[in-house]
Amino acid sequence: MAALNELLPLESIRLDVTARNWAKAVRASGDLLVSTGSATDGYTAEMIANVAENGPYIVLAPGFAFAHARPSPAVLRTGMSWVRLAEPVEFGHESNDPVTLVVALAATDSSAHTDAMATLARLLADPEKAAALESATTPEEVWQLVTGLDPAQAPAPGERHEPAVAPEAPVTATAAAETAAPRSGGGERHKILTVCGNGLGTSLFLKNTLEQVLDRWGWSSFITVEATDTISAKGKASEAAVILTSGEIARTLGDVGVPVRVVENFTDLGEVDRTLRETYDV
Repeated sequence: MAALNELLPLESIRLDVTARNWAKAVRASGDLLVSTGSATDGYTAEMIANVAENGPYIVLAPGFAFAHARPSPAVLRTGMSWVRLAEPVEFGHESNDPVTLVVALAATDSSAHTDAMATLARLLADPEKAAALESATTPEEVWQLVTGLDPAQAPAPGERHEPAVAPEAPVTATAAAETAAPRSGGGERHKILTVCGNGLGTSLFLKNTLEQVLDRWGWSSFITVEATDTISAKGKASEAAVILTSGEIARTLGDVGVPVRVVENFTDLGEVDRTLRETYDV
């Protein structure tokens, strides 16, 4: 799994960028993916089309948009970019507009960047770190806050390598026992789906937040959380106890035969905790 310092080079961070609208803001983040060798211009067009087709679900927390699209030939290697806007921009999200930060992801697959997404989600959920990132004056300062490393350790342009995908861990006796753990009323282990348009970006943020809540409750051994896309979610809905997603994606899913709960802020532990309590009536 790749860490943030492997995916976010210094040269992919820009501050106080001017963008007239949401498409220009996403394009600015895509231009950095192109200039650092992670993607072609075609991927920027795919990120913009993703919002045009699926709505502003990528605005997953107040002021924060996570631009991305599906893995495609336009992605050259997994990488990220960071664009802090000079002026807030409206994306059309009912509760999380306006946006001041756009982080973009280009991914070659759905797994190599999951550790980096978990780290980023925890970072942005920390009010002190979020405030420090908002007031940072240089890309070096942002990079240090994001990675926890001295900017002198940042790789020089062209030195990055595609992160290796970790091999799938063997199923241990403990894991097998957890898989068979009963729900409170008997039966198989519960599954919760977190859903976004592509299954590799915003749904991972929500998955990470939900898993933190389950850890606090001591329920992690009894509930599996799976991040997935809208198409797959319709096929997997019958396996799930509930689906957590954004308002835009909930409307796209429609009636899938199981409860679909809308979460406004994907990094807010309190909101996810309340949603889980409503779901399980606890």
